[in-house]
Amino acid sequence: MRSPAAWLRGVRHPEAFHGHGIRKGFFEGWYVKLISADRSQRWAVIPGIFKGLDAAGTLDDEAFVQVLDGLTGRSWYHRFPADDFRARDDRFEVSIGPNTFDASGFTLDVPQLRGRVEVTTPFEPWPVTLREPGIMGWYGLVPFMECFHGIVSFGHGLSGAVEIEGTPTSFDDGRGYIEKDWGEAFPSGYVWLASNHIDAAVGDGTDASLIASVAIIPWLGSSFRGSIIGFRHSGRLHKWTTYNRSRERRLQITDTHVRWTVEGPDGTLDLDAERTRGGLLHAPLRTAMHQRVEETLDTTVVFRHRDPDGRTLLEGVAEVAGLEVFGDTERLLSLKT
Repeated sequence: MRSPAAWLRGVRHPEAFHGHGIRKGFFEGWYVKLISADRSQRWAVIPGIFKGLDAAGTLDDEAFVQVLDGLTGRSWYHRFPADDFRARDDRFEVSIGPNTFDASGFTLDVPQLRGRVEVTTPFEPWPVTLREPGIMGWYGLVPFMECFHGIVSFGHGLSGAVEIEGTPTSFDDGRGYIEKDWGEAFPSGYVWLASNHIDAAVGDGTDASLIASVAIIPWLGSSFRGSIIGFRHSGRLHKWTTYNRSRERRLQITDTHVRWTVEGPDGTLDLDAERTRGGLLHAPLRTAMHQRVEETLDTTVVFRHRDPDGRTLLEGVAEVAGLEVFGDTERLLSLKT
């Protein structure tokens, strides 16, 4: 059981660890994206912890480091004893065996990746305020949510070299991104996409970053379709979320595309993401890290952001995008927003 002080600290620090004092039915993982300057190397490294409960009622805990080669779709899941996991509850600082992750950089020691990547510019997190403690808004204050989400950094510079399956590879002038999830389990159906490699045809896409997700949200014995979109560009964060009363005008999920149009206080955003085959990652059920989720880092998202008066603020293509479409999408589409 988490203490009230630990809960409050977690609200103030979504980037930090939330599992101290929780013995079972909990997971937490950080999605660390590493992209080389020429975009030819696209990797996601996911350190995390799972505190499970198996069918016999015994604890089944494990730490892990997942690795995704976003270009080829290959993926690996490396298990570690739960005792090898260390993390701070007041800042982003995680270690699993010899692998370390913090605001200064990442030390990687798994068979596919060995070396040190430095962070060369400050993290740019989703702002945390008393009313809206991060990307989830006031929902981040609700203790019974199935899954919580956080944006540790919309984007930051990288440097250093990593041996990728034995071949030295430079990440100098590369770009990174970090987000995270924690709670009891992943949603039973959701769409997630993210990119901070924006090629703009209209407007200034320098340092722009897009994160968008829509999911089945259990709520007081029922469920609803909840969405969160943040598009950081032109010096500010533009938001379309359930909690700021933005409205979906279109959400289509086909075998080849996800097409999504939302309207809210920050205008209208059109997204058209091409679905490409990716690698399989483990995701948390309530009893084990057995759920398999297909994810890619090779998606292209065509977008247009218009202000409330209809003027185009930013239009172009988001490259090297992560995309997941998982679970009961028919039910997701049938739910009310």
